[in-house]
Amino acid sequence: MSTLQEVIARYDPISLAEMDRVELLDRMDTKYVFGAAGLPVLLEALRTEYRVLEVAGHRGTDYRSLYFDTAGLRHYREHHDGHSFRSKVRFREYVGSGLAYLEVKRKTGRGGTDKRRIKVTAIPAAMSPEQQAFAAEASGCPEPLLPQLWNHFTRLTLVHRTRNERLTIDHAMRFTLAGDQRALEGICVAELKEARADRSSPFARLMRSQGDRPAGMSKYCIGMIMLHPGLKANAFKPVLLRLNKIRNAA
Repeated sequence: MSTLQEVIARYDPISLAEMDRVELLDRMDTKYVFGAAGLPVLLEALRTEYRVLEVAGHRGTDYRSLYFDTAGLRHYREHHDGHSFRSKVRFREYVGSGLAYLEVKRKTGRGGTDKRRIKVTAIPAAMSPEQQAFAAEASGCPEPLLPQLWNHFTRLTLVHRTRNERLTIDHAMRFTLAGDQRALEGICVAELKEARADRSSPFARLMRSQGDRPAGMSKYCIGMIMLHPGLKANAFKPVLLRLNKIRNAA
């Protein structure tokens, strides 16, 4: 069986400039969670349908994100309690590229996601007044925001050759806070991004053929649970059980 790097090397590349046509800041997102051991086979099956993002000769980008929330963890709790309208606020850096953004992702009530972002020079330890104002307006939350969680992962970005569709696959995830670290080993989180939900996506068809259904998983929420064992997490028990099942099957 080919290794992950061998399979990725066989993909046709796409540049950042070419990806402008599928930026999809206003989109429908569908998440899937599966074992990392099956990633090479899955990518080989999709190779004729998609191109892979290549930046400076590299396929696969290291990311690091710093999530911000209120002192009372309003964003975490809204997600836990199943609010249709909820937000996440983070700084994200594309490691090695010199690019970093303040991003606000807001669920719009019917499965849609609105993403707004502004460029920053680097990830700060605390938000400036201007950044707080941007996050408050974009998220609808006027409360001050504080840093809560670092998230590190590697992302593969695939772009369909003809469809207005982008697919990201995150793996090698780990979470850190104040010197404490937890790794989410053996897990991939894929996110299918489309202008509208469409069951004819090649990736979605492949996942259905394997018996893998869409499954929500917030990296921020899972990271918070892993680093804060006493945090209320009843609503996330099915997700945590699924992650354990996937890792135990590896």
